[in-house]
Amino acid sequence: MRHNEPRLIILDRDGVINEDLWGYVTKNEEFNPIDGSLEAIAKLTAAGFLIAIATNQACVNKNIINEKRLEAIHDHMIALVESAGGQINYMAVCPHLPEENCSCRKPETGLLKQLEQKHGGPLKGSFFIGDKEADMLCATRYGCVPLLVKTGYGIKTLSSKLCPPKERCFSNLFAAVSYVLKE
Repeated sequence: MRHNEPRLIILDRDGVINEDLWGYVTKNEEFNPIDGSLEAIAKLTAAGFLIAIATNQACVNKNIINEKRLEAIHDHMIALVESAGGQINYMAVCPHLPEENCSCRKPETGLLKQLEQKHGGPLKGSFFIGDKEADMLCATRYGCVPLLVKTGYGIKTLSSKLCPPKERCFSNLFAAVSYVLKE
């Protein structure tokens, strides 16, 4: 990374930015930001980071919602982030079911390849903040630095062999961002 090039950070969506419904967010009203998550993204934006979202959304191929509806939910999320002073620069979404064996569904690394192309620079060494084993494995496979939040599935992931060292496990996105900004 060149010295004047903005740093990129990757975030999972459900369980990191918004409350995981243990199902799917199918309308704007169901997108409930986790306390401090919007402010955390604003802090990253203010510090010069570019923010990328990498999210599995099998609800599309399960025909629970269509791509247009998912895009409307993401527009709503982006508006909430912007109203808090933050910015989302890139989105990468996998609509596939696990049994489709695609290359983009985390823990596969296709979403990170998409983000790297959109960003125009390497993601290796970038922080990837997630709550699931799939996030941790995807990050590690691509050479990113996995950070675990204990929101969403995070508590369950603490007992996984894929769990990062305890100094890279945080109560929520705001705490993880505070760590990133000290690095």
